[in-house]
Amino acid sequence: MPFSQGKAYSYEEFIKDNRRMVNRSLNIILWTCILAGPAVAIGIKIGLFNVVQYHACVDISIVMLIIASLHTLLFERFSDSVWLGILALVFLDCLLFYMVYLHIEITLLWFIVPILSITFCDWRIYYFALVFNYVTMALVTFITAPYFVTMTSDYTDPIKYFFNYMWGFTYQASIFMLAGFLLGRHAIRHYRELIQRKNEVLEQIKETNEKLEILDSMAEIYDKVNLLNFTNNTEMSLRDKTRTERGIDLNYQTHTLLNQKLQQTVVPDQQDKFFEFTDISTVRSRLAKKKVITGEFIDMVNGWFRSQYIAVDRTPDGIPNIVIYTVSNIEEEKRREEDLIRISMTDELTRLYNRRCYDEDVESYKGKMIPSNLVIFSADVNGLKEVNDTLGHSAGDELIKGAAECFVSAIGNRGKVYRMGGDEFQAMVYTDDPQHILDEIRRKTSNWHGKTVDKLAVSVGFATAEDIENPTITDIEKVADERMYAEKRAYYQREGIDRRESHGRCVGYDRRPTTDNK
Repeated sequence: MPFSQGKAYSYEEFIKDNRRMVNRSLNIILWTCILAGPAVAIGIKIGLFNVVQYHACVDISIVMLIIASLHTLLFERFSDSVWLGILALVFLDCLLFYMVYLHIEITLLWFIVPILSITFCDWRIYYFALVFNYVTMALVTFITAPYFVTMTSDYTDPIKYFFNYMWGFTYQASIFMLAGFLLGRHAIRHYRELIQRKNEVLEQIKETNEKLEILDSMAEIYDKVNLLNFTNNTEMSLRDKTRTERGIDLNYQTHTLLNQKLQQTVVPDQQDKFFEFTDISTVRSRLAKKKVITGEFIDMVNGWFRSQYIAVDRTPDGIPNIVIYTVSNIEEEKRREEDLIRISMTDELTRLYNRRCYDEDVESYKGKMIPSNLVIFSADVNGLKEVNDTLGHSAGDELIKGAAECFVSAIGNRGKVYRMGGDEFQAMVYTDDPQHILDEIRRKTSNWHGKTVDKLAVSVGFATAEDIENPTITDIEKVADERMYAEKRAYYQREGIDRRESHGRCVGYDRRPTTDNK
């Protein structure tokens, strides 16, 4: 019966399935009623039914065989039909009618049919059974009244016998009707409550199973997963197949066993931060009205890992009762993140830092005191346009990459070199001898030779914080640019090249964010 199965079940579904079950039971009763013939025959044999003939016993068995067979055929097709149940009750009343007609006293059996109808939990069937049963009893009593009057000296008039008998039957029927009504009402209410409770339990089981599935999935995803239950103060590893709960004494214990082990391999400068994040005495307050709190730390053996506290069950005021604690290695993620950052901050052609990186580094100095040894170099490749026009852009690219190699080689690990776009370069260097670096740049560029381009010339200017009174990073940058422009003009004068200042980068402080060699 579906009532016992693990699915939500409505009262209407219960009535339908219950009707099927009761119809099956009534079918069994109808088949059992075939034995009424032999039972009456035994009564005749022992002298209980002197006026009944044996052929009537045969008639009863044959008729009930036909009725039971017909009911079986109908049951196979209409097992949950209301009318099939009513038909069975009618057949039973007809059997009682015939037995009384044979002058067999079965007064108590009349009340069985309405009682059976209660099992349908359907007031329509119950009321029909009451009325039909009463009418059938009244009819057979009226028909047999003349016979029973002759069998007793208490009555001489069949009508008086009929009314007297029916009065007693009506009285008893009323008592049974009231009892049946109360019993039916109690049964219906009880079944409704059972179904409601079952559905509530099923819903709880469903929610629990869903949570368990989520927990199992989390156990597969994360390296370590612990279930913290603050209602009974326990810790349980979901990676452990035994799912053993371990007690947590919040009066003396501020960290779970898992985090006590993890703390041993966290890098020293993050241990205080890690212990503060994993303090279970404050987890509930920190998670109040939040879904998750996250911390990222470095393990000395396995690299970066992420710790998370996830609230899965709360009190009405939002304080978590059950919390999932997860640990997952994110070393690969951090490496990808670093690669993406590096790509976004790197010039594709030269592999130097790009303009975006330079702007961020400059921004970090704004509003701050500039270190006394900070030097900004501003550089520009001379003659790039002519190389592009005469030898092609591949030769111009070779020239740009050559300049980048010279800058990086001369500056080394003392600073960062940036390609600002086109033939423009910038460098931020920490040194007390910027002139030495400038000399190195000039020496390396003068000695450079490429496969397509034979020589490399650059204009370089630098400025330090000491060159300017109360300098800002923008002031230093501006002075470095001015000195680079001055050197560039001097270069073109020495070479006898007639260039208008409006061409290229020789006017003002035009830092156009060009990124390609054109």
